[in-house]
Amino acid sequence: MLNTATAPIRASALSKARVAHVALRIRDRESGIAWYRDKLGMQVVRAFDLNGMTFTEMAMESAEAFRLELVSGDGAVERPGDGELFDSFLLNGWHHLGIWVDDVDLAVVELRNRDVRITLDPTDNHEWMVRVAFIADPWGNVIELLQPLQAE
Repeated sequence: MLNTATAPIRASALSKARVAHVALRIRDRESGIAWYRDKLGMQVVRAFDLNGMTFTEMAMESAEAFRLELVSGDGAVERPGDGELFDSFLLNGWHHLGIWVDDVDLAVVELRNRDVRITLDPTDNHEWMVRVAFIADPWGNVIELLQPLQAE
């Protein structure tokens, strides 16, 4: 059984920390921007070059505080697999990006119409009180869509 007991929180330099962004390594900046813009509705917030690579921050209109940073340039090694959900659990490292939506089923219909690969159809997780679905981008990165379930 998972021990969920926590020690009292003490004042810390990290006590008010918050997530700023997650970075994804991709080979081609333009195709990455196009996919995340056209499929998920994200917009470019800023971009800069550093050491021969381009860093492009993208945000969703509803959550501008959180950014997805596309790191692009030559030399990227392809991620093993193709983003199939259960195969992806065999890889070490970051697993997926979670995005809250109002209606998982409606989002999946819209994403299918945009030719996005659905790797797990909408399903309920009653233990965590969420309805989820999973998709994959063209580079095999896994994205989870979440919707809170109403208490019965």
